[in-house]
Amino acid sequence: MSKKNIELTIEEFASPLVEGLGYELVDIEFIKESGEWYLRFYIDSDNSDGINIDDCTTVSRALSAKLDEVDPIEESYYLEVSSPGLDRPLKKDTDFIKYSGKKIKIKFYKPFMEKKVMEGILKGLVESKIIVTVNNTDIEIDKDIVASVRLNDF
Repeated sequence: MSKKNIELTIEEFASPLVEGLGYELVDIEFIKESGEWYLRFYIDSDNSDGINIDDCTTVSRALSAKLDEVDPIEESYYLEVSSPGLDRPLKKDTDFIKYSGKKIKIKFYKPFMEKKVMEGILKGLVESKIIVTVNNTDIEIDKDIVASVRLNDF
């Protein structure tokens, strides 16, 4: 199974499990680093205090039990659960609505308007097009050409 398919398979059961615990599943990464596989979950909360170590421990225990039950990964791996951090990735359509008005950094697969990276103010999402204001001009960007979008409010 491909890395992407593993992430999608895990997201199907992990998202409702994490939400059932009162958190939001922001992202999942299954990645090889220094010869070792890591399965990383990024979680968030509407709590004004953000995510703390106890939150990560609670979610990690629940995910570990479910991963043992479902066993979707053949390789051995390290399980990690953490906050998405200040440069939170925006992936879901709802993210583009929730964070409208915030500064973002967009990276492209190949140059768009002669740039590989663009910064601006997120206006929203309309029919799979990201609307961003750059130098007082609204620009529509097809999500298909975007490698990543992250908050850039720091």
